[in-house]
Amino acid sequence: MTNKRKIFNDPVYGFVTIPSDLIFELVQHPYFQRLRRVKQLGMSELVYPGAIHSRFQHALGAMHLMNQALDTLQLKGIMIMDIEREAAQIAILLHDIGHGPFSHALEYSILDKVDHETISSLLMEKLNKEFNGNLSLALDMFKGSYHRKFFNQLISSQLDMDRMDYLNRDSFFTGVAEGTVGVDRIIKMLNVVDNELVVEEKGLLSVENFLVARRLMYWQVYLHKTCISAECMLINTIKRARFLIKNNTKLEVPKHLLPFFEKSVGAGDFKNNPNILEAFVKLDDHDIWYMLKSWQYHPDKILSYLSESILNRKLFKIKIGTNLDFAELKQEVFNDFTKAGIDSSDFEFLYSQNEISNSGYIPKSSNIKILMKNGTIQEVSEASDLPTIKALGNIVKKNYLCYAKDVYLQFN
Repeated sequence: MTNKRKIFNDPVYGFVTIPSDLIFELVQHPYFQRLRRVKQLGMSELVYPGAIHSRFQHALGAMHLMNQALDTLQLKGIMIMDIEREAAQIAILLHDIGHGPFSHALEYSILDKVDHETISSLLMEKLNKEFNGNLSLALDMFKGSYHRKFFNQLISSQLDMDRMDYLNRDSFFTGVAEGTVGVDRIIKMLNVVDNELVVEEKGLLSVENFLVARRLMYWQVYLHKTCISAECMLINTIKRARFLIKNNTKLEVPKHLLPFFEKSVGAGDFKNNPNILEAFVKLDDHDIWYMLKSWQYHPDKILSYLSESILNRKLFKIKIGTNLDFAELKQEVFNDFTKAGIDSSDFEFLYSQNEISNSGYIPKSSNIKILMKNGTIQEVSEASDLPTIKALGNIVKKNYLCYAKDVYLQFN
């Protein structure tokens, strides 16, 4: 008989135990095993060479933290049934199962505004049928329809197990020490009041550190200008490939990827066409790298240039700042493209212009509540005496322009 209570040796937390037979079977499922082949941070390894950890590791880590959080709440007298515990662990384990390769870069290029939460939900429903309805409670918790609200807050909120794991894990693998979070301390300070998750006042400093660390990680890692440049190049490469396919140009594309190149796939396609969902769960980072390696030799100069440049880290130049006017710079770039003999209809594949934003804490989204020693509950920005915590609610926006450089040498 197979022992299903396996132990993983995690570099961040040490030993992580699979808590039930059902969870073991979910971990073993091809949908979940695919996450081994999807990197957590996409293109960030081009900046931080150690950032090669996977979504598989992150999901197991988040489940481990969920287990610790539930232990804490039970010790404080919160009644949690075994069925609820397993459901919460399943919900957090599968919360990222709908992520595609290179995460948000691919959401903007092969999908039509379909976020990974939507796909995760569809895959969980499919798994629920396969496992005879045993994921029904996990689905309710994931969607926020379960009457005990704190379970959903542990899965998806501004202080959930997902964020706590990815901040700690991404900080560990990138070496960006500013992202390190006192996860153990925060979890030990969790409590439930009126069915909602709160943090006891003794944990306020740790929550403050968590919010500041999250903001710093966004600027230093997730929104690092080199990562943005690389993602823009990947998006443009996929756009170019789709353009060529629509114009009947032969391209090397894995069969399961073709539906996403032939048309923009929206949420309705996922819900109404089971073949689309099945094709999606075959996608991983290896498909994208395979295509780039193949396309670098394609006769289309733009596709081969973009593919070869990504493979060899010859990235677009990027200018980024607050309220920058790029009109003059863009005209210079376009003049260079023209001198290199590039047709104006092809300019869109060689530059990107957009905006990024970063907010460490959005009170309107879901409050982090602090249980004060006198029994009152305050929202964290009210409880904190740090002006930086109040300022974290302000959304900071920057605009950027990234573009191909030395195009004359590349295209002549």
